[in-house]
Amino acid sequence: MQQRYGYGYVRVSTDKQEELSPDSQEKLIREYGKKNNIVILKIFFEIGVSGRSADKRPAFQEMIGSAKSKEHPVDAILVWKYSRFARNQEESIVYKSLLKKQNNVDVISVSEPLVDGPFGSLIERIIEWMDEYYSIRLSGEVFRGMKENAMRGSFQARPPIGYKIVEHGNPPIIVPEEADIVRMIFDKYVNESWGFFDIARYVNSLGYKTSHGKPFERRSIEYIIQNPIYCGMVRWNRTHNATNEIKDKSEWIVVDGDQEPIISKELYEKAQERFRLTYKPSGARPSSTYRHWLSGLLKCPDCGRTLTASTKYRRNGEEYSYFSCYGYSKGKCKKPNGISSLVLEKEVLRSLKEALDKGIVEYELKHYEPVERTDECSIIKERLQGLEPKEDRIKASYREGIDTLEEYKENKRLIQEERDRLQKQLNELILKESASDQGDDTSAIMLQRVRNTYNILKSDKYTITQKSEALKQIVEKIVYDRQSDTLKIYYFCYV
Repeated sequence: MQQRYGYGYVRVSTDKQEELSPDSQEKLIREYGKKNNIVILKIFFEIGVSGRSADKRPAFQEMIGSAKSKEHPVDAILVWKYSRFARNQEESIVYKSLLKKQNNVDVISVSEPLVDGPFGSLIERIIEWMDEYYSIRLSGEVFRGMKENAMRGSFQARPPIGYKIVEHGNPPIIVPEEADIVRMIFDKYVNESWGFFDIARYVNSLGYKTSHGKPFERRSIEYIIQNPIYCGMVRWNRTHNATNEIKDKSEWIVVDGDQEPIISKELYEKAQERFRLTYKPSGARPSSTYRHWLSGLLKCPDCGRTLTASTKYRRNGEEYSYFSCYGYSKGKCKKPNGISSLVLEKEVLRSLKEALDKGIVEYELKHYEPVERTDECSIIKERLQGLEPKEDRIKASYREGIDTLEEYKENKRLIQEERDRLQKQLNELILKESASDQGDDTSAIMLQRVRNTYNILKSDKYTITQKSEALKQIVEKIVYDRQSDTLKIYYFCYV
C-alpha cells in the first residue's frame, strides 16, 4: 500500500451531546492512519467550538490553508466523524470539493467508512444532512431551554463588574469593592448629570478597571448604565451571538432576577429616563451618524430649524462641513444661513474660552431630585487604605531578593503617585461638600463642565461622536447670525 500523508482534525463542541473526548478522537485517528499507511503530520484541535460556521474555527481555517498550499503537504484530512469537519452541509460540500478538485486532498471519516462511486457519495451527503439537521434541532432545544431559564430569572451570562459567580447554577453575588464603583457611576450620571466621558476619566483616575481588567471607556459606562442586572433584574437575548448586533426590544427578556441588587429600581429608572432624553430624543439621530460634532445643535436664526451638514473640500483636498438651513432646502425659510465648519469651530471654541476666562456662564438651571447618593469620600479613603498592603508586599519582595533595589524604588514611586492623586481628589471632594453645605451656587460646577468640554473639543484624541456627545451634555443649541456675525450658545445645567 502506497504511503500517504495526512492531517487530523479534532473538534469538541460546547453543546451537551454524545461525542468522544479530544483524546479519544485523536487515538482513533492515529490508529486509522497506522492501519491505512497514512502518516499523520499534525492534528488540529478545536475545543468548545461549534461546527456550524467555519469562519469561527481558527484551527480549521489554518488546517485548510495549509492543505491548500503549493507544497501539497498532505493527501488526506482525517476526522472521527464527518460532523467534526462541519455541521453545515453547504460548507462541508464547498470545503470538501475545494480540497479534492483543486488539491487532491480527501476528507476521511475514520468511523463512517464509505464505498467508492456514486452510492458512496450519496451516503456521504445523507450523513452530512443528518448532522446539520441534528445541529439545528439541538440549537433550537438549547435556545428554548435558555429562554425558559431566563423567564424564571436565572442568570446565564458572564457577570459584569460588581458581581461574580461563586457556584455554577446559583445567582451571582456582589463584589463589595466593585459594587461601590457601580453605585458611584449611577450617582454621577443621575444626580450630578456627568457625561460618560467625564465618568470614565474619573473612574480611571481612581485606579479602577473593568471586569476585563482594562481602563473604562465611554461605552463601558454606557453599558453599566443600561444594564438592569444592577437593580435586581435579568436581561437575556438582547444581542445576536454571531454579530453582537442589538435585537429589537420585543425579543428581549427582562424579568426579576434572583441576584441581590446593587442599586434601587428607582435609581435605575432615573438613569434610563436621562439616557432617553439626552441620547435618544424622539426623532433624533444618534451622534455616531453625524458628519461633524456641531451637527444637531446648530439652529437657524430666522426659522429655528436645524442646520444640516454637507461635505465640502478645499483646494488642497482638506475635507470640511458646510452647514445650511434645512427649512431653506424645503422652501420653508427665506434665508439659507450657510456657514462653514472652519469658521464655526473657531467661533465656538472662542466663545467657550471667553466664558472660562471671564468665569461667567449663562445657563438654564434644570432641577432634579437626588436618588441614592454615594459617599465618594469613603470610597477614596478605602482606596488609600488599600495602598498600605501594596507597600508591604513590595517591601517583602525586596527583602526576599525577588525585586532589585531599582525595582523596589520604582514600585514605591508609583504607589506614592497614586496616593498623591487620590489624596488630591479627596481634598477636592471635601472642599466641594463644604461649599455645598454653605449654600454655594452651581456656577463653579458649570464652569468645570464647560472646561472639560472645551478640553475635549480641542484635543485630537477624541472622535466626532465623542466630541458631539460631550457638547450635548452642556449645550441645548447654538445660533449663529451671519448678518450680525454673532454666536450665542444656550447652556443648561442639571442640579
